[in-house]
Amino acid sequence: MLFANIVIDISHEKLDKTFQYIVPDNLVEEIFEGCMVYVPFGKGNRQIKGYVVELTDENEIDISKMKYVAKVSKKGLPVESELIALAAWMKKNFGGTMNQALKTVIPVKQKENIKINRMIELALKKDEAMDKLAFYRKKHQVARERTLTALIENPRVKYEELRDKLNISPAVLRTMEEQGVVRVIKTQDYRNPVSDIKREKKDFSLNEMQKKAVDTVVAEYDAGRNHTYLLHGVTGSGKTEVYMELIAHTIEKKKSAIVLIPEIALTFQTVMRFYNRFGDRVSILNSRMSPGERYDQYLRAKEGKIDIMIGPRSALFTPFSNLGLIIIDEEHEGTYKSEQIPRYHARETAIARASMVNASVVLGSATPSVDSMYKAKNNEYVYLSLKERVNKRPLPKCLIVDMREELKSGNRSILSNRLREDIDKRLKAGEQVMLFLNRRGVSGFISCRQCGEVIKCPHCDVSLSLHNNGRMVCHYCGYSEPAPKVCPTCGSKYIGGFKAGTQKIEEIVKKEFNNARVLRMDYDTTRRKNSYEEILNAFANGEADILIGTQMIVKGHDFSNVTLVGILAADMSLNVPDYRAAERTFELLTQAAGRAGRGDKEGEVILQTYQPEHYSVVNAANQDYESFYNEEISYRRIMNYPPAGHMLVVHVTGKDETHVEGMAKNLAKEVKLGTVVGPAPATIAKINDIYRYVMYIKDESYAELVEVKDTLEKYALEDTIFKDTTVSFDFDPVNGM
Repeated sequence: MLFANIVIDISHEKLDKTFQYIVPDNLVEEIFEGCMVYVPFGKGNRQIKGYVVELTDENEIDISKMKYVAKVSKKGLPVESELIALAAWMKKNFGGTMNQALKTVIPVKQKENIKINRMIELALKKDEAMDKLAFYRKKHQVARERTLTALIENPRVKYEELRDKLNISPAVLRTMEEQGVVRVIKTQDYRNPVSDIKREKKDFSLNEMQKKAVDTVVAEYDAGRNHTYLLHGVTGSGKTEVYMELIAHTIEKKKSAIVLIPEIALTFQTVMRFYNRFGDRVSILNSRMSPGERYDQYLRAKEGKIDIMIGPRSALFTPFSNLGLIIIDEEHEGTYKSEQIPRYHARETAIARASMVNASVVLGSATPSVDSMYKAKNNEYVYLSLKERVNKRPLPKCLIVDMREELKSGNRSILSNRLREDIDKRLKAGEQVMLFLNRRGVSGFISCRQCGEVIKCPHCDVSLSLHNNGRMVCHYCGYSEPAPKVCPTCGSKYIGGFKAGTQKIEEIVKKEFNNARVLRMDYDTTRRKNSYEEILNAFANGEADILIGTQMIVKGHDFSNVTLVGILAADMSLNVPDYRAAERTFELLTQAAGRAGRGDKEGEVILQTYQPEHYSVVNAANQDYESFYNEEISYRRIMNYPPAGHMLVVHVTGKDETHVEGMAKNLAKEVKLGTVVGPAPATIAKINDIYRYVMYIKDESYAELVEVKDTLEKYALEDTIFKDTTVSFDFDPVNGM
């Protein structure tokens, strides 16, 4: 007999184990490890989905107590055995259930209808076809006569052409196929999201530093040694060319490559460069694609029809059977850490996947994360460096403007006098400008200047944000209400929004530079499919003079005519409650500055700040990574923060605040090692009527924290008093505290 060990599609800790079922004879040929099945579950035997993680001929329990697999799902996508192993690794190292991990490693969730191309081909020799045509005429079989006449003129015709132009029905073609007059040739038509890109082959040669980096990785790869490499290259140093050369070598070895990028906004420009080099063996996966497009890319990868997959975090789980290389561009980005359970980091998960299949990993950045640089300095990663821009172009000159002095001089605008002058100068010279602000919406919170009341969401412990349509919106649960005219607490009319957003900046810039063509790129302008590409294309083609935007405009883009970058409110990200705030600020400012002067003209950066003396601002202006790293890592060591130590965040959530607090306190008593901070209400203590408590546990050993996680998971599973609460975990948190 054949038995299947199955993970049930219910993300509940008490069901986080395999259940064994008998495989009936009629499903033995259909079932396989990784497939989705339906099984009877529980006392009522309701049919529920599950994933087969193992097939065996050994039963674990008495056969008389076992149930049968009901059916194999035709719609569900299989999980590769390698990805099942990776899911198990993710569950162990990041928490959550096996079912949650399995769902994570399936980048495309279900099958979609495939598109079929039908060609109708003449199956007779010409003289036979003429005889058949005479027969059709004699019998007045008009539709068949029309079809055969068309095929004698052109022996291979698209089905749609016969259907639409000659009004030929499928029944007519079926009859002619049965008679041996025509052949119907069916081929799958893959939806290709990059099919409209025109290929422009460009020749390029590597400079000495690029070649040295490539040769190091290739020599190790060819010797059968697969490492993790940290490629630290200043902005504009040609990291992408290094990636492409390494990919070319990987493809020569009949292997595939995955290229991870942090934002969908980067996809288009990145794909353009890779497509020009590698043609239609390149594809993309991202959330903006239709389900059909995503499914077809999954199939193309699985069937070996492409060699390179580019995309954000989820593209890491592309089902290549011969993976040889994983590249993570802009590896410092926080978007590589998942906020959904399991809260995995793409960097660590990529390294784990690569080790399972003997692949190499290359992490690239102009501003490597402190974590990665720490590992490189401790020889866990191989360090590679690109210290100069391509063609020895100079880095942009960076000027710090103290906005406190601007205020003293009477300038209350968000644009400093120096930035205004420089924008005007660049526009007159026919050059382009980028203005970066890390905010969206017309303004931030609404508050009363008389009593200090801040208007908050009734369901979440956060302020509401004012939008252009006069409504206040909660960015956590979606609640909205009209903006008040007077303060609901004291009745004062001095109530309004502060801190201008990208829309407000756009209004100011259009007013001050009324002849300039302005584009805005933020969350609100990029909701439509292809809106990223349209905005970036328009700016690249010189259809706009000024591009205003949030973080998505400063990461990895390459516009040769941009000679000025203005960074507005540069220090805003310094004031968030997060131990990585200085690192984030340094990365953001350095990356933003790196957009200037990437062509033949020198670039300039105006960095506006209220904290001009802060080490992250000063070092970003000087493009001095080493000085920033040395100061930052000293603080991390003192506080035992990652990467000098490790941290486990325990989240407890639920609808009953007393139960949430009770569970959190009980869990704290179970922790026997490390430094425990909390438990306490989370920074945002309530979201969508769900209460949130957190506890931080610090220890030098990641493995020890994994053991703590296992202990707390077991306790939560067995608890009967606070069973209406949910416990989840986050290791070395990246996106806030």
